[in-house]
Amino acid sequence: MSSPNFIDYVKFCSRSGHGGAGCLHFHREKFIQKGGPDGGNGGRGGHVILRGDSQHWTLLHLKYRKHVIASNGNPGEEQDRTGADGKDEIIPVPLGTVARDAETGEIRCEITENGQEFILTPGGRGGKGNAFFATSTHQAPQYAQPGERGVEEWIVLELKLLADVGLVGFPNAGKSTLLSVVSAAKPKIADYPFTTLTPNLGVVAYRDEKSFVMADIPGIIEGAAEGRGLGIRFLRHIERNSLLLFLIPADSRDIKAEYDILLNELNQYNPELLDKKRLLAISKSDMLDDELKTEMKRELPTDLPTIFISSITNQGIVELKDLIWRHLH
Repeated sequence: MSSPNFIDYVKFCSRSGHGGAGCLHFHREKFIQKGGPDGGNGGRGGHVILRGDSQHWTLLHLKYRKHVIASNGNPGEEQDRTGADGKDEIIPVPLGTVARDAETGEIRCEITENGQEFILTPGGRGGKGNAFFATSTHQAPQYAQPGERGVEEWIVLELKLLADVGLVGFPNAGKSTLLSVVSAAKPKIADYPFTTLTPNLGVVAYRDEKSFVMADIPGIIEGAAEGRGLGIRFLRHIERNSLLLFLIPADSRDIKAEYDILLNELNQYNPELLDKKRLLAISKSDMLDDELKTEMKRELPTDLPTIFISSITNQGIVELKDLIWRHLH
């Protein structure tokens, strides 16, 4: 799922339709001298609606659409006919999309299921015609309501990837290589930092035709929560993961220190991330012998399961899948 077309943040103006005005009319027909009021109600203005669509995986289709405008409702008509409702503007969004008010930051909704709908900007109500106000003591009302005006507001949509496992690590930790080995995903792999500029998703096949989804998140560096490197732009995707797999290469100077830095960045961004299940994988372990592994284990964090792996030689890959599956279920 690596693509330059991956867009996970858009801002646009959402405007719902105005409600139609109520009709002020009295019945006129041959041989009927004083027909009663028969002005119909105005139609509702169109809503702006978000709809979950599992066929979408990016917000690219909204990148250049700065205004989403629903239709106005039609005015009421004589003979007590109600005006037609304005056409709703339905926006398909990928699962995991969060809608916020651009000014206040308030979360409006989270779309997590296919077909789920949410009225983002409601249309204005139609005005009542004079027939609505007729009573036994007031049989000829000379007024009707105007339609309610629609709402115009700026909305921010953020996409948070839905995945079972999120790969967390510094640049060049081997996250993309691991994803390419355990799944059919083909992320960009190169020997320089920040090779991954967009999140990648891969489906990992497990025993008995079972599977889980793994997400490769672009590398995090110290100070990411303050905007260094790629900043917090991609940390939002980690919020949706059920399990966090920390990946630290075996040639790191201090594995525990790097793990603490990563943990601290997640804590600064969102302390709730520390409540998620965590695993630690030491990548590039093909350069280690058993004696070195024994020495390194003494210095590794003791509060989470740890495993040595190598994506090049497939060392520990099967055991890693088993470990992930046990913690997911």
